[in-house]
Amino acid sequence: MALKQVEIRVAGKNTLVPAAEICGQTVIVKGGRIKTASILDEAVTPGEHVKDPEAFVAALRQSGLKADVLTFFQRPPDVTPKFKHHFDWENLAVVDTTNFEAWWEKLPQEARKNTRRSAKRGVVVKSAVYDDALVQGIHKLCNESPVRQGKPFWHYGKDFETVKREHGTFLDRSEFVVAYFENEVIGFIKMVYVDRLAVILHIIAFNSHYDKRPLNALLTKAVEICSQKGVGYFVYGNYVYGNKKDSSLVEFKRRNGFEQLNFPRYYIPLTLKGKIYVALRLYRGVVGLLPGPVLNLLLKVRDKFYARKEKAEAPKPEAAKEE
Repeated sequence: MALKQVEIRVAGKNTLVPAAEICGQTVIVKGGRIKTASILDEAVTPGEHVKDPEAFVAALRQSGLKADVLTFFQRPPDVTPKFKHHFDWENLAVVDTTNFEAWWEKLPQEARKNTRRSAKRGVVVKSAVYDDALVQGIHKLCNESPVRQGKPFWHYGKDFETVKREHGTFLDRSEFVVAYFENEVIGFIKMVYVDRLAVILHIIAFNSHYDKRPLNALLTKAVEICSQKGVGYFVYGNYVYGNKKDSSLVEFKRRNGFEQLNFPRYYIPLTLKGKIYVALRLYRGVVGLLPGPVLNLLLKVRDKFYARKEKAEAPKPEAAKEE
């Protein structure tokens, strides 16, 4: 099998990683001391990625890719573990889109109120074609603030062409749901259809238009579209991240009708280092290994650091000139 290099984005930056075609899937290897093999763009790649783990591992060993661990998951709604290999539970934040009206009625009153408020204040939400006009709006959104959700925003400072390229992936299976105010883009969702799921890849709105609640309106419209198209689940990333169980983002998802759906992710060690890594569950990372209270304290310190940094870097108002 011929090895190759493919480009992926890690923390908002493009990087090349080794890859090979294995059992009909593009497998990449990432990591430093522990090298992990996984499916390229697995979250938005349709189909069952690994049907026979033993055959897949054998092909991986023959490919020439150097890896310590192979990892893959079962895509919901297929959530009952069916392989005897080591697995850990991961989770998604999902809306069952079978019945839009039932979901709407179950929403907290405040969420429904915010969606109605958005319409009353002049926000129009609809599907949009991915063209230069939309990209210009997305570009402005990306450059509103260097910090979002308490950490550096990956897309801040990028030029128009970079934003266009990075948001233009999987266009044959994507839908852009856009919020407009006075014909200006003030928020958008990019979702990718994958089997029975619609997975959010990007969701952002202007902080300066927060009073119009564009995010509430965007999510409501996206759920309605998924329901009309017969999509099973609308997915908004993880419901919780490791031991970070309490955050404003988790609360926002809960208030907008998202629920936690658990599914198995498998870890198959390929080397001695891989066996130790899996046995100690080091794949959980800092967020999954630190106790919740300690993690929350560190996150508060991080948020304060970036808040002070953003304030310090903000342009100072010009001093009044003397007459």
